[in-house]
Amino acid sequence: MTIKIPKGKLVQSLRDMHVPNERTAAVQKHLARLLQVDDEDRLTAEPCRFTADKETRGIAVIEAAGGGKTTAIRTVLQSTSALKMNPETGHPRYLEIQIPSPATHKSVGLAILEATGMSGVSSTAKAWEIWGAVRKRLGQMGIKVLWLDEAQDLVMAQSANETETTLRTIKTLMQGDNAVIPILSGTRRLGEMTSFDPQVSRRFTKIAPSDLDHSTDQDDIFGMIDGYCDEAGITARLPDDLAVRLMTGSRYRFGRAIETIVNAIECAIFDGATFLTIDHFAEAWAMQEGCDPGSNIFWAPDWMSISLDAGAEAYEQARSKRQQKKIERG
Repeated sequence: MTIKIPKGKLVQSLRDMHVPNERTAAVQKHLARLLQVDDEDRLTAEPCRFTADKETRGIAVIEAAGGGKTTAIRTVLQSTSALKMNPETGHPRYLEIQIPSPATHKSVGLAILEATGMSGVSSTAKAWEIWGAVRKRLGQMGIKVLWLDEAQDLVMAQSANETETTLRTIKTLMQGDNAVIPILSGTRRLGEMTSFDPQVSRRFTKIAPSDLDHSTDQDDIFGMIDGYCDEAGITARLPDDLAVRLMTGSRYRFGRAIETIVNAIECAIFDGATFLTIDHFAEAWAMQEGCDPGSNIFWAPDWMSISLDAGAEAYEQARSKRQQKKIERG
């Protein structure tokens, strides 16, 4: 008996697929070296200690937005057996936080407390009180890995002094009986943390995945498309230059390329098509970019000359200024 899967459910199954890549492998490797092993060489949840057994180490994953770092980190944490459900607390041994924007020393601490289920903390509390509660709460929950996503806002939105204070506070979470392994993930601005506190920065190993490349990644792109098509039950019928158009339109970012592939297959599925064509990629890209046909990277003959993200840098600068004004207003 054949069970007909609703279109929406099929598309969701495609979105839930994870394609192993260099980010996944790197995060696995970096995390594994920071966790102790038992007598049978299996990973445990206990962090390794460095500098005379006094403190843990952390990981910084630095990549432009849309690269796929968040998915890779989440996949690794969810699949690491040692970090799964703690029977004593009913929670995983890792905690995921998205850095609030604008980020302040206090707001980051409050966000961590809220994620642990500790709400209602007064915003008038002193910063040292908030972070003291953070350390205690993480210990109570048996958290061993603390993941702070969008961590570039630590260096984008705060003053230099406040950034340095927050980074040093994170360093204190790497010390003591309930020390955690911090993972910071964010855009390339996160790499600037070295300039704020070199001592903190050297305690983090860095992962900076490479962008997609026209000369080396075409076969892999077509392979990924075929894998998704197999799952969707359709066949790819695409021109030879589809992969390079896709990489360019995705700004050479792995995660954005995957998203466009899935969106194109979604267009084909909802059209009832049995073949995935370049027109489906063009439709998906037009929905995302809001462009006219002449500026569509999958249709335009001179697609290499299309200017992408012309206003993105100006927008990001304006966003940083808005964040700083919010902080100054208190």
